[in-house]
Amino acid sequence: MDRYFGEFGGSFIPESFFPILNDLEKAYERYKNDPDFNAEFSDLMKNYVGRPSPLYFAKNFSSDIGCKIYLKREDLNHTGAHKINNTIGQILLARRMGKKRIIAETGAGQHGVATATAATLMKMQCEIYMGSVDVKRQALNVFRMELMGAKVHSISDGSATLKDAMNQAFRDWLAHVENTYYLIGTVSGPHPYPTIVRDFQSIIGKEAREQILEKEGRLPDYAVACVGGGSNAMGLFYSFLNDPVRLIGVEAGGRGNKTGDHASTLMYGKKGVLHGTKSKVLLDDYGQVLDVHSISAGLDYPGVGPELAFLQSQNKLEAVSVTDTEALEGFQYLSRAEGIIPALESSHAVAYVIKQASRFKKDDALIINISGRGDKDVNTVYEMFKDKK
Repeated sequence: MDRYFGEFGGSFIPESFFPILNDLEKAYERYKNDPDFNAEFSDLMKNYVGRPSPLYFAKNFSSDIGCKIYLKREDLNHTGAHKINNTIGQILLARRMGKKRIIAETGAGQHGVATATAATLMKMQCEIYMGSVDVKRQALNVFRMELMGAKVHSISDGSATLKDAMNQAFRDWLAHVENTYYLIGTVSGPHPYPTIVRDFQSIIGKEAREQILEKEGRLPDYAVACVGGGSNAMGLFYSFLNDPVRLIGVEAGGRGNKTGDHASTLMYGKKGVLHGTKSKVLLDDYGQVLDVHSISAGLDYPGVGPELAFLQSQNKLEAVSVTDTEALEGFQYLSRAEGIIPALESSHAVAYVIKQASRFKKDDALIINISGRGDKDVNTVYEMFKDKK
């Protein structure tokens, strides 16, 4: 298993963490090709999660933009997002490692909900760390986690968002390593997490590749996904890395490109270390991690997965950004055009395609990853629109 993606990746962590991560790497290497493990994972993906998720031809969206637009409907998964793919996989791994307690961080709450769901299914204790800002704006998901028996810790340190929740989860893990498994939700963190999460999420791209070949008889011209930490993006992109498909990662432009007003790490970040991995990070002139902003809790993160930073450095990934206002327009547009209410994260990808409509040719085929549904964001959007009336 590769520890680095070019110059990015690795394990930049206190020495006390190395035995924990070595045990995790050995367990994953042991079980990732194990027939029983893969059979159980496949059965749960089909019969519990509801995979394969559809690749839907968005007729109205396509007509408006002037090309062929397909939506990978991860919003139709059980729990309403792509996060369940990874949590099921890691829960199965944790059980085989003999762990009884699961901890996780969450921003938008979808990873927290998916973790609580998988932990309940496997009868494991579950505790979720979440920034207090996100607890308020994602109250529905907090209730869903608690409904399934998870304990949610509201973290008020720092910016009180995803970065700070992740910091606290690492502290918990080190203090309770013997019985606890830290279920990271994105393609970041120290090795081997970026690879583990990518592998479990790669089911998105594997399905999408087969589905577009069946529907169009060819590969897409573009694959588009929002990027925070990057799990849904790597999940879609991974199966197209060796193909002539243009990969577009849409980051959170927030209120604009002023420091602290956005979370566009690939576009404006510097090489640095965050949460145990070397990648691109939003840093100030003194090397300190900056506060970031996005209307979307799931994109409100100052780092990005190391493999995405590597792909960008190799010109295999184009990084772009969409503002809060544009994302809200994307949210409203897809709701009215296709009757699909997307998560605010996914709305960034939708908004980019709308914004850049003139870029696409009539015969171009696009896949947009609708990474989650918008139920969790309806109150946020309602308050935004209400204030404008």
